[in-house]
Amino acid sequence: MKIFFKNMVSIRCKLTVRSELEKLGLHYKTVELGEADIEENISTKQWNELNITLKRSGIELLQDRKDIINQKIKNIIVQLVHYSEDPLEINLSDYLAQKLNKDYKYLAKLFSETQGITIEQFYIAHKIEKIKELIEYNELTLTEIAWRLHYSSIAHLSNQFKKVTGVTPSTFKRNEHIKRRGLEEVCTMYTVLATG
Repeated sequence: MKIFFKNMVSIRCKLTVRSELEKLGLHYKTVELGEADIEENISTKQWNELNITLKRSGIELLQDRKDIINQKIKNIIVQLVHYSEDPLEINLSDYLAQKLNKDYKYLAKLFSETQGITIEQFYIAHKIEKIKELIEYNELTLTEIAWRLHYSSIAHLSNQFKKVTGVTPSTFKRNEHIKRRGLEEVCTMYTVLATG
């Protein structure tokens, strides 16, 4: 049985879900970003207990089909930006359509209507937060960061960064009071904005 989660976007979240499943005596085949494959059926009591305990960590169980699709879109983007260094061989819209086996126009409309932003805006927001993270680590040059995040040039990266944050990457690096958002916060901030 597959179950789906909202706001499950990090390794910490996966560990939390695994732990809570084990506490309830549920056996999982896999636990990935946004979903788990459980060996047995979950009773209503177990579902409610799991949902209550996970909410304390900011994770929620999903049942609505549209919510599940939106969360899958988010998880694919999080995986691409934060956990993969492989460049996309095709554009993002084709990639999402293939991964979800759905028409991209349908996905884009559903996402923007329910999330209050476009898929592209969500993708860019994550790329910007990843840039901030890599700048803070101070292990890569801006050229290396641009290459790693598949920007066509440093100028493209810098322009997009400034458009979103209001500052250049070098200004961000110099200003210690400007901080990046945590991964969970980036994933939830647009949902909060969209729902009021």
